[in-house]
Amino acid sequence: MYVENQNIKLPNDPNTIVWKYLDLSKFLDLLLSKKLFMSRSDKFEDQYEGTFSEPTFEEIKKLSENNPEFLNYYKSHREKVVVSSWHINEYESFAMWQIFTQNSEGLAIQSTIGRLQKALEAEVQYKQFIGEVNYIDYKKEYIPFDDMFFPFMFKRKSFQYEREIRIISDLSEREIKINDGLKINVDIDQLIEKIYIHPKSENWYKKLVIELVSKLDYGFTIEKSDLESDILI
Repeated sequence: MYVENQNIKLPNDPNTIVWKYLDLSKFLDLLLSKKLFMSRSDKFEDQYEGTFSEPTFEEIKKLSENNPEFLNYYKSHREKVVVSSWHINEYESFAMWQIFTQNSEGLAIQSTIGRLQKALEAEVQYKQFIGEVNYIDYKKEYIPFDDMFFPFMFKRKSFQYEREIRIISDLSEREIKINDGLKINVDIDQLIEKIYIHPKSENWYKKLVIELVSKLDYGFTIEKSDLESDILI
């Protein structure tokens, strides 16, 4: 279920458009299982995920001098936090197509902040929060640690192009083992407003996706990416 957290920054407009770029196999897994995969925070490619900036780490080290468990808790906490990443943008992103899809056979889910919030109501076992990632200089800027989610809502400035919105869940109070991540229940019809097909895909691929979605009884709109539309002279 979606829960508000006053400490986590989020765009005020629920109609703010967000995107998720993925390959066909992950897309079909989402439709068939009706579950959204959330990755364990320490399994991302960026090794800084869930860690602190240098000024914050120095402060935590001082606090840990007589209490080493304090620092150890923050280190182990990364294994219990799961994340689903979305890209905030009014339009498609050429960079996101390049980074998150391969072989011209990817898709992009278009949704909104409000739709994400409603889609998460289908999950009753785990609480989810939604927040906008802050991009900072990890050598100079301070990350507060009065909220357990804060280390996971900051990234290095070099990732600013991602413009990331995160669905995030803390499972530290649960006696469950998380390997690569966790799947949560979602309302697919709320989650997905529209599907865009990779700009370099062939017509057969679009027809295949339309047929698969139709056979699974979903009615959302499917379009070819606008990035490869005909040139008008």
